[in-house]
Amino acid sequence: MAHPTRRPTYPLAHSFRHKPRRLPLVLRFAKGAIHSIIVLPVLLHSLFTVLVVYLDTYVVTSLGLPATIIPSLSIVVGLMLVFRNGTSYDRFWTGRNCLTTIGTSVRNLARISLSNARGKDGEKLTEEEKRDTEKILRVLVAILYAIKHNLRAEFNIPPASLASLPPPTSPFGSRSRPISRRPSYSDHSPTDTIDTEQHGINTAKAEYTSLLPDGLMGYEDQGLGLPLQLTVLVEGFIRRGYERGWFHGPMASQMTVQLNALVDAYGRMETIRSTPIPVAHLIHQKQVLALFTCVLPFAIVDDYGWWSIPIVAIVAFTLYGIEGIGVQLEDPFGYDKNDIKMDGIIEDTRQEVTVLLEEWKATGEGRALGGMFD
Repeated sequence: MAHPTRRPTYPLAHSFRHKPRRLPLVLRFAKGAIHSIIVLPVLLHSLFTVLVVYLDTYVVTSLGLPATIIPSLSIVVGLMLVFRNGTSYDRFWTGRNCLTTIGTSVRNLARISLSNARGKDGEKLTEEEKRDTEKILRVLVAILYAIKHNLRAEFNIPPASLASLPPPTSPFGSRSRPISRRPSYSDHSPTDTIDTEQHGINTAKAEYTSLLPDGLMGYEDQGLGLPLQLTVLVEGFIRRGYERGWFHGPMASQMTVQLNALVDAYGRMETIRSTPIPVAHLIHQKQVLALFTCVLPFAIVDDYGWWSIPIVAIVAFTLYGIEGIGVQLEDPFGYDKNDIKMDGIIEDTRQEVTVLLEEWKATGEGRALGGMFD
């Protein structure tokens, strides 16, 4: 009896796989595989082995080396690959845990804010207080998107330095448009950007533009990341909530702790993003791999002859494949198939917070859905 295919449902609908694998992993050579990274070195070492076998067979008497040299080199190669892959996966796992910490902080801050946003003595909230609460819930979700885009080296919103500049009078006018001081920032996902002709730059991502407060300008061109800028708004809301009597001292302090944990986790993710593996290790690893796979044909040519070619190709495929996995896991915040599913994880958190907010707004004081916030 065939089991029905489970359709993705909330919660965690976006961060789970949406469809079963059509092919066994052993037969996959495209999505998620690292073959495109290693095909060139495997091909070059195979061709080099062809040359060695040809010279050994038709030109010189013997090019063979003692086979005892291989175990000595293989120990070094194994140790270096274990270190590289272990370090890379640790960066991947740490980045995933940091993203969980950030999502948990957003959940806690949203929950506490909505549960305690109540008027004094049973009075209803004013429209200003409702707007303030709703704004800060949207800012909490926007922080997730801002962190994602900053880790991917993408712009977020227009810099404040452009706010005072008038728009071009004509697309054919002589006035030059301002140029960002961070031209290396580019959007790798064109569908997520909107081109703002007023300022002539790529601005906020369409996926979370509506979450940002009206008129908010950024300071990324001056070195201030949008995530930290948004946390200042959250800190201000905590202070206002304390003054309104929504949060008592210990609760406000705990909310600040949650906000600090969010900033700390983001800082650790920035450390992973901005601290690559030391170049000395990368150089030596590449050289050791090349040396081993270049010496290997000489050590086996006398025993295997033309069979040395597929043997070397398999060894090169294995070793360079392990090294290629480390390369992909080194920076886990991008768009690769093997990177952290930041898009799906953030969308799931957005869905959770959005549902909480909509239920809170249903009656203005969160008494919908069986008194969720009572």
